[in-house]
Amino acid sequence: MKTLLAVVGDGTAAPLLETALLAARRFGGRITGLNALTAEYAVVFGGEMGFSISSEVDRTLEREGQDRREQARALFSSFMRQHGVPVGAVAGDGVGAEWREEAGRQNAVVGQLGRVFDLIIVERPARLASLAEATLEDALFETGRPVLMAPPAPLASIGERVLVAWNGSTETARTVALAMPFLERATSVQVVSVEGAMTPGPSSVDLAGMLARHGIAAIARHVTSRERTPGEVFLDEAKEIGADLMVKGAYTQSRLRQMIFGGATRHIIMEANLPVILAH
Repeated sequence: MKTLLAVVGDGTAAPLLETALLAARRFGGRITGLNALTAEYAVVFGGEMGFSISSEVDRTLEREGQDRREQARALFSSFMRQHGVPVGAVAGDGVGAEWREEAGRQNAVVGQLGRVFDLIIVERPARLASLAEATLEDALFETGRPVLMAPPAPLASIGERVLVAWNGSTETARTVALAMPFLERATSVQVVSVEGAMTPGPSSVDLAGMLARHGIAAIARHVTSRERTPGEVFLDEAKEIGADLMVKGAYTQSRLRQMIFGGATRHIIMEANLPVILAH
Protein backbone atom coordinates (compact mmCIF):
# COMPACT_ATOMS: atom_id res chain seq x y z
CA MET A 1 0.00 0.00 0.00
CA LYS A 2 2.22 2.74 -1.34
CA THR A 3 -0.38 5.42 -2.14
CA LEU A 4 -2.64 6.64 0.66
CA LEU A 5 -5.38 9.25 0.30
CA ALA A 6 -6.14 11.02 3.60
CA VAL A 7 -9.31 13.12 3.53
CA VAL A 8 -8.53 16.24 5.57
CA GLY A 9 -11.83 18.01 5.99
CA ASP A 10 -10.87 20.75 8.44
CA GLY A 11 -8.60 21.65 11.31
CA THR A 12 -9.81 18.81 13.56
CA ALA A 13 -8.25 16.04 11.46
CA ALA A 14 -5.18 15.30 13.62
CA PRO A 15 -6.43 11.81 14.71
CA LEU A 16 -6.98 10.90 11.06
CA LEU A 17 -3.46 12.00 10.16
CA GLU A 18 -2.02 9.98 13.05
CA THR A 19 -3.70 6.86 11.67
CA ALA A 20 -2.62 7.67 8.12
CA LEU A 21 1.00 8.07 9.24
CA LEU A 22 0.95 4.73 11.08
CA ALA A 23 -0.25 3.04 7.89
CA ALA A 24 2.27 4.88 5.71
CA ARG A 25 5.16 3.88 7.96
CA ARG A 26 4.03 0.27 7.85
CA PHE A 27 4.38 0.18 4.06
CA GLY A 28 6.78 3.01 3.25
CA GLY A 29 3.84 4.80 1.62
CA ARG A 30 3.12 8.32 0.44
CA ILE A 31 0.23 10.26 2.00
CA THR A 32 -1.81 12.60 -0.17
CA GLY A 33 -3.73 15.00 2.02
CA LEU A 34 -6.96 15.97 0.23
CA ASN A 35 -9.16 18.96 0.89
CA ALA A 36 -12.25 19.50 -1.25
CA LEU A 37 -13.91 22.92 -1.24
CA THR A 38 -17.61 22.97 -2.07
CA ALA A 39 -18.79 25.80 -4.30
CA GLU A 40 -22.05 26.96 -2.71
CA TYR A 41 -24.53 29.53 -3.96
CA ALA A 42 -27.53 31.10 -2.29
CA VAL A 43 -30.52 31.82 -4.50
CA VAL A 44 -32.53 34.72 -3.10
CA PHE A 45 -35.49 36.24 -4.86
CA GLY A 46 -36.68 39.82 -4.39
CA GLY A 47 -35.33 42.23 -6.97
CA GLU A 48 -32.30 44.39 -6.31
CA MET A 49 -32.35 43.82 -2.57
CA GLY A 50 -32.47 40.08 -3.14
CA PHE A 51 -29.49 40.26 -5.48
CA SER A 52 -27.41 42.18 -2.97
CA ILE A 53 -28.25 39.72 -0.18
CA SER A 54 -27.40 36.77 -2.42
CA SER A 55 -24.05 38.26 -3.39
CA GLU A 56 -23.15 38.94 0.23
CA VAL A 57 -24.05 35.38 1.23
CA ASP A 58 -21.91 34.03 -1.61
CA ARG A 59 -18.95 36.11 -0.49
CA THR A 60 -19.38 35.00 3.11
CA LEU A 61 -19.53 31.31 2.12
CA GLU A 62 -16.47 31.72 -0.06
CA ARG A 63 -14.50 33.38 2.74
CA GLU A 64 -15.53 30.71 5.24
CA GLY A 65 -14.62 27.93 2.82
CA GLN A 66 -11.23 29.45 2.12
CA ASP A 67 -10.60 29.86 5.85
CA ARG A 68 -11.37 26.17 6.41
CA ARG A 69 -9.12 25.18 3.54
CA GLU A 70 -6.21 27.26 4.86
CA GLN A 71 -6.74 25.78 8.31
CA ALA A 72 -6.65 22.23 6.88
CA ARG A 73 -3.55 22.96 4.81
CA ALA A 74 -1.74 24.47 7.80
CA LEU A 75 -2.65 21.49 9.98
CA PHE A 76 -1.38 19.03 7.38
CA SER A 77 1.92 20.86 6.85
CA SER A 78 2.50 21.34 10.58
CA PHE A 79 1.71 17.70 11.38
CA MET A 80 4.06 16.33 8.74
CA ARG A 81 6.83 18.72 9.76
CA GLN A 82 6.52 17.70 13.42
CA HIS A 83 6.83 14.02 12.45
CA GLY A 84 9.74 14.50 10.08
CA VAL A 85 7.78 13.62 6.92
CA PRO A 86 8.87 15.54 3.80
CA VAL A 87 6.01 17.31 2.01
CA GLY A 88 6.13 17.78 -1.73
CA ALA A 89 9.53 16.21 -2.28
CA VAL A 90 9.66 13.04 -4.35
CA ALA A 91 10.29 10.20 -1.90
CA GLY A 92 11.97 6.91 -2.76
CA ASP A 93 11.00 3.98 -0.59
CA GLY A 94 10.52 6.15 2.49
CA VAL A 95 7.41 7.86 3.83
CA GLY A 96 6.45 11.09 2.07
CA ALA A 97 3.48 13.41 1.77
CA GLU A 98 1.84 15.89 -0.56
CA TRP A 99 -1.09 18.29 -0.36
CA ARG A 100 -3.92 18.36 -2.90
CA GLU A 101 -6.91 20.68 -3.24
CA GLU A 102 -9.95 20.05 -5.40
CA ALA A 103 -13.17 21.95 -6.06
CA GLY A 104 -16.40 20.08 -5.43
CA ARG A 105 -18.29 18.38 -2.66
CA GLN A 106 -15.94 16.29 -0.55
CA ASN A 107 -17.75 12.97 -0.86
CA ALA A 108 -18.05 13.21 -4.66
CA VAL A 109 -14.38 14.16 -5.06
CA VAL A 110 -13.27 11.24 -2.89
CA GLY A 111 -15.56 8.84 -4.77
CA GLN A 112 -13.76 9.66 -8.02
CA LEU A 113 -10.18 10.45 -7.01
CA GLY A 114 -9.95 7.52 -4.61
CA ARG A 115 -9.97 5.02 -7.48
CA VAL A 116 -6.24 5.50 -8.09
CA PHE A 117 -5.09 5.03 -4.48
CA ASP A 118 -4.18 1.84 -2.63
CA LEU A 119 -5.96 2.96 0.54
CA ILE A 120 -8.42 5.74 1.40
CA ILE A 121 -8.34 7.06 4.97
CA VAL A 122 -11.44 8.81 6.30
CA GLU A 123 -12.61 9.91 9.72
CA ARG A 124 -15.22 7.98 11.67
CA PRO A 125 -18.52 9.86 11.31
CA ALA A 126 -19.54 11.64 14.49
CA ARG A 127 -23.21 11.51 13.47
CA LEU A 128 -25.53 10.04 10.88
CA ALA A 129 -26.48 11.93 7.71
CA SER A 130 -23.27 13.99 7.87
CA LEU A 131 -20.69 14.90 5.24
CA ALA A 132 -18.26 12.51 6.95
CA GLU A 133 -20.72 9.62 6.55
CA ALA A 134 -21.41 10.57 2.91
CA THR A 135 -17.65 10.63 2.28
CA LEU A 136 -17.21 7.18 3.82
CA GLU A 137 -20.06 5.74 1.76
CA ASP A 138 -18.88 7.25 -1.53
CA ALA A 139 -15.39 5.92 -0.81
CA LEU A 140 -16.93 2.47 -0.29
CA PHE A 141 -19.37 2.40 -3.20
CA GLU A 142 -17.68 4.54 -5.86
CA THR A 143 -13.95 3.75 -5.73
CA GLY A 144 -13.54 -0.04 -5.65
CA ARG A 145 -10.71 0.49 -3.15
CA PRO A 146 -10.31 -0.40 0.56
CA VAL A 147 -11.24 2.28 3.06
CA LEU A 148 -9.50 2.74 6.40
CA MET A 149 -11.80 4.41 8.93
CA ALA A 150 -9.71 6.19 11.54
CA PRO A 151 -10.92 6.19 15.16
CA PRO A 152 -11.57 9.46 17.04
CA ALA A 153 -8.46 8.84 19.16
CA PRO A 154 -5.47 7.25 17.41
CA LEU A 155 -3.87 4.06 18.69
CA ALA A 156 -0.14 3.54 19.18
CA SER A 157 0.04 0.94 16.39
CA ILE A 158 -1.93 -0.38 13.47
CA GLY A 159 -2.08 -3.86 11.99
CA GLU A 160 -0.10 -5.74 14.64
CA ARG A 161 -3.13 -7.55 16.11
CA VAL A 162 -5.92 -7.91 13.56
CA LEU A 163 -9.47 -9.12 13.99
CA VAL A 164 -11.28 -10.25 10.84
CA ALA A 165 -15.04 -9.87 11.33
CA TRP A 166 -16.09 -12.85 9.22
CA ASN A 167 -19.65 -13.60 8.11
CA GLY A 168 -19.00 -15.70 5.00
CA SER A 169 -20.18 -12.96 2.62
CA THR A 170 -18.86 -11.74 -0.72
CA GLU A 171 -18.27 -8.27 0.76
CA THR A 172 -16.10 -9.62 3.56
CA ALA A 173 -14.22 -11.95 1.22
CA ARG A 174 -13.33 -8.98 -0.97
CA THR A 175 -12.28 -6.91 2.04
CA VAL A 176 -9.98 -9.69 3.25
CA ALA A 177 -8.37 -9.84 -0.21
CA LEU A 178 -7.81 -6.08 -0.25
CA ALA A 179 -6.45 -6.14 3.31
CA MET A 180 -3.85 -8.86 2.64
CA PRO A 181 -0.88 -6.43 2.86
CA PHE A 182 -1.90 -5.78 6.49
CA LEU A 183 -2.64 -9.42 7.26
CA GLU A 184 0.72 -10.58 5.90
CA ARG A 185 2.55 -8.18 8.25
CA ALA A 186 0.45 -8.84 11.36
CA THR A 187 1.86 -10.62 14.40
CA SER A 188 -1.59 -11.95 15.33
CA VAL A 189 -4.72 -12.56 13.22
CA GLN A 190 -8.01 -13.86 14.59
CA VAL A 191 -10.93 -14.72 12.32
CA VAL A 192 -14.10 -14.28 14.36
CA SER A 193 -17.60 -15.31 13.31
CA VAL A 194 -20.79 -14.86 15.32
CA GLU A 195 -23.48 -17.46 15.87
CA GLY A 196 -26.60 -16.51 13.94
CA ALA A 197 -24.84 -13.83 11.87
CA MET A 198 -23.40 -15.93 9.03
CA THR A 199 -24.49 -15.82 5.40
CA PRO A 200 -24.42 -19.08 3.40
CA GLY A 201 -20.71 -19.46 2.75
CA PRO A 202 -17.36 -20.60 4.12
CA SER A 203 -16.75 -20.74 7.86
CA SER A 204 -14.11 -18.90 9.87
CA VAL A 205 -12.12 -22.16 9.87
CA ASP A 206 -12.21 -22.19 6.05
CA LEU A 207 -10.87 -18.64 5.88
CA ALA A 208 -8.15 -19.34 8.42
CA GLY A 209 -7.08 -22.30 6.28
CA MET A 210 -6.80 -20.08 3.21
CA LEU A 211 -4.74 -17.53 5.13
CA ALA A 212 -2.44 -20.31 6.34
CA ARG A 213 -1.53 -21.03 2.71
CA HIS A 214 -0.21 -17.46 2.61
CA GLY A 215 1.90 -17.97 5.70
CA ILE A 216 -0.57 -16.23 8.02
CA ALA A 217 -1.10 -18.21 11.22
CA ALA A 218 -4.70 -17.14 11.81
CA ILE A 219 -6.84 -18.42 14.66
CA ALA A 220 -10.51 -19.15 13.84
CA ARG A 221 -13.18 -18.64 16.50
CA HIS A 222 -16.98 -18.93 16.35
CA VAL A 223 -18.58 -17.11 19.28
CA THR A 224 -22.07 -16.83 20.70
CA SER A 225 -23.84 -13.51 20.79
CA ARG A 226 -25.29 -13.75 24.32
CA GLU A 227 -28.09 -11.31 23.41
CA ARG A 228 -25.66 -8.87 21.78
CA THR A 229 -25.87 -7.65 18.19
CA PRO A 230 -23.16 -8.90 15.78
CA GLY A 231 -21.62 -5.42 15.67
CA GLU A 232 -21.37 -5.35 19.46
CA VAL A 233 -19.81 -8.83 19.49
CA PHE A 234 -17.13 -7.89 16.95
CA LEU A 235 -16.19 -4.73 18.89
CA ASP A 236 -16.18 -6.61 22.21
CA GLU A 237 -13.94 -9.32 20.76
CA ALA A 238 -11.59 -6.73 19.28
CA LYS A 239 -11.28 -5.06 22.67
CA GLU A 240 -10.74 -8.41 24.39
CA ILE A 241 -7.74 -9.34 22.23
CA GLY A 242 -6.32 -5.81 22.12
CA ALA A 243 -6.78 -5.54 18.35
CA ASP A 244 -5.36 -2.46 16.65
CA LEU A 245 -7.16 -3.15 13.35
CA MET A 246 -10.46 -4.70 12.27
CA VAL A 247 -11.19 -6.02 8.78
CA LYS A 248 -14.92 -5.84 7.99
CA GLY A 249 -16.99 -6.22 4.84
CA ALA A 250 -19.35 -3.25 4.51
CA TYR A 251 -23.10 -3.50 4.08
CA THR A 252 -23.77 -7.18 3.51
CA GLN A 253 -27.33 -6.02 4.09
CA SER A 254 -28.46 -2.99 2.08
CA ARG A 255 -27.73 0.50 3.35
CA LEU A 256 -31.46 1.28 3.49
CA ARG A 257 -32.20 -1.81 5.58
CA GLN A 258 -29.36 -0.95 7.96
CA MET A 259 -30.57 2.64 8.27
CA ILE A 260 -34.01 1.37 9.31
CA PHE A 261 -33.22 -1.78 11.29
CA GLY A 262 -29.56 -1.37 12.15
CA GLY A 263 -26.77 -3.78 11.30
CA ALA A 264 -23.20 -4.74 12.11
CA THR A 265 -21.66 -2.31 9.60
CA ARG A 266 -23.64 0.69 10.83
CA HIS A 267 -22.93 -0.14 14.47
CA ILE A 268 -19.19 -0.45 13.84
CA ILE A 269 -19.10 2.75 11.76
CA MET A 270 -20.66 4.72 14.61
CA GLU A 271 -18.99 3.03 17.59
CA ALA A 272 -15.54 1.66 16.65
CA ASN A 273 -12.60 2.94 18.69
CA LEU A 274 -9.99 1.16 16.56
CA PRO A 275 -9.06 1.52 12.89
CA VAL A 276 -11.33 -0.48 10.59
CA ILE A 277 -10.64 -1.53 6.99
CA LEU A 278 -13.90 -1.62 5.06
CA ALA A 279 -14.83 -2.51 1.47
CA HIS A 280 -17.97 -3.39 -0.43
